[in-house]
Amino acid sequence: MENVDDLRLNVSLLRRRVPNLTSAARQVGLRPATVSNLCTGKIPVGRAEVRTLVALASLADCSLDDLIIRGEKIEMIETKIKTLDLFAPLAKGGTIGLVARPGMGQLVVLSELLYRLKNEAYKTILLMPEGEHQGISDIVENVEIITKTVDETYEQIAAIGGDQDILFVADRTHVITGDIQQLQEKLLGIGIHSVTTFLVDLTGDVVDEDLPYGPLETIWQFDADLAARHRFPAVNPLSSTSSVLEGAHIDQEHFTVQQKAIKVLRRYRELRALVNVRGIERIPASELQTYIRGERLEAYLTQPFYVAEPYTKKTGESVSLQDTIKDVQEILNGAVDSKEISELEYIGKI
Repeated sequence: MENVDDLRLNVSLLRRRVPNLTSAARQVGLRPATVSNLCTGKIPVGRAEVRTLVALASLADCSLDDLIIRGEKIEMIETKIKTLDLFAPLAKGGTIGLVARPGMGQLVVLSELLYRLKNEAYKTILLMPEGEHQGISDIVENVEIITKTVDETYEQIAAIGGDQDILFVADRTHVITGDIQQLQEKLLGIGIHSVTTFLVDLTGDVVDEDLPYGPLETIWQFDADLAARHRFPAVNPLSSTSSVLEGAHIDQEHFTVQQKAIKVLRRYRELRALVNVRGIERIPASELQTYIRGERLEAYLTQPFYVAEPYTKKTGESVSLQDTIKDVQEILNGAVDSKEISELEYIGKI
C-alpha cells in the first residue's frame, strides 16, 4: 500500500500551466487559500478533497497522475538561520516568495542568504529591478551576475548549465507579466532543474493578497510587530511555511519540535496582547510558564547577520538545524526559564 505521506502536488507544473492560479481557482469554486496551503504542504495532499484535486488537474489540463507526484523527496537548503530552517525551510530548486512591506528587513534577509550560499559555491543571479529601491545595493554586493532582462537571464543560466546550483532573485513585476513562469518553463525544457528562485515585492502590495506570487514551495511572511520591536529576522514563524514540511520530507524530531514551538508562540502572542493592556500580573498562573517560554523563544530566534556586521557591531552567527532543534527543545522544556531575555537575544546557539 502506498503511503499518502509520499504524495505531493506537482507545483512546478501548476505554475507553468496556470500562471494566474488565484483567479482561475476562484472561477472553478476553489478557495485560493486552500490551493496555496496544498502547494506549500500546509494541507497534505492525502487530506485534500477529491473534487479539489480534480479541479486543479482540470485547470492544469493534466491527469491526476501528472498533478500528484509520488515518492519524490523535496531537498532542503540549510541556511543556518534559525527561524528559517526550523519553521519554513528553503526548498532547493523551488520558488520562494518573500511577503513584506518596506522596512521589515526582507532585503537584508535576502542579502544574507546570498552571502551565505555564495560561499557554499552557489551561483547567484539578480534580475535588476527598474527604478531606485533602498537595500538593492546590498543585494548587488552579494551576487555574481546581474542581468537586465529575462532573456539575458535565460542565456546566463543556460550557459552555466544544469550541474551548478543557482540562486536567482527577481522582482514581482516579472511574475505579474508571466515572464518568470515562461523562464522557468524554458529552463526545464533544456533540462535545468537546479535554479532556486526568490521573488520579492518592493512595493509591499503582496501583503494584502491571498496568493501573492502564485504557487510557491516556500513562503516567508514578514511581521510588522517583530520589525517594530527590532526582532530580526522579522519572519513570522506562525504564517511562514514550506513544502519541505510535508510529512515525507522532514525529520520527525524537526517536525515535533516545530509544532510544539508554533503552539507556544501562538499562545504567547495572545498573552502578550493581554500583558500590553493589563500587565503581566493579570496572566493566569497556569499560563505564566507559556508566556515565559514564548518570550525566551522569540528572543532566541533573533540572529546576528554577517552582512549587518558594519551596522550592528555584532559578529554574524550560523547555527546548524540540529543545534537549533536542540536549543528550542531546551527552551520549551524550561531549561532557560531563569535566563534574562537579553542573554538570548542576537546570539548563535545557546
